Amino acid sequence: MADLRLPLLLIFLSIFYTTSATKANHTFHGRSRARAYIEAACRDTRYPDLCLRCLSGYVDRANATIHSSKDLAEYALSISLYRARYTRAFLVKVAKELKAMKAEEYLAVKDCLDQINLSVEQLSMSIKELRRLGHETKGDHDTIYWHISNVEAWVSSALTDASNCVDAFPGRRMSKLKATVKGKVQNVAELTSNALALFHRYAARYRGATAAATKP
Repeated sequence: MADLRLPLLLIFLSIFYTTSATKANHTFHGRSRARAYIEAACRDTRYPDLCLRCLSGYVDRANATIHSSKDLAEYALSISLYRARYTRAFLVKVAKELKAMKAEEYLAVKDCLDQINLSVEQLSMSIKELRRLGHETKGDHDTIYWHISNVEAWVSSALTDASNCVDAFPGRRMSKLKATVKGKVQNVAELTSNALALFHRYAARYRGATAAATKP
């Protein structure tokens, strides 16, 4: 009986390691393809290095075999929304402290907080609208374009609000506080710019399909 156990154990281990190696190899190639897909998509953005750093997490969190421009756009918008919410929380804390001290920077930070609040609302609405658009595979062209226009309008507005906040802190000679605020809001603006570019990439599929369908 003991003589049989060793061969059976060796067979089991052989099957286990072969299966594990196959899965690891499949995952490696899947992630390599996904990373190449992300690199290609990020080339169309204004801040490609930032885009690549942020979306690389997509390879680890999502199914590496999925190459979807919709998923990339939604993931990019979600990152932008997360950073906007984080920045809003930071500005709320700073504004309270400045108000208590009656500091001169309070009004500028308060205005910036109001704009970031708008960005958070607009990014939230754009993600919901993008998900609705994803379900409109058989919808009429007017409905699809309505969803596309809504997302583009809201993300563009969110970008404008974040950029206006950045512009409220001009110049290089700033206090440490102003430089920190500007840096955080600049990050939101750049992420939102990239997300808008990735959404345009996704929306192009609908425009292309519509143009092909309307050709005489």
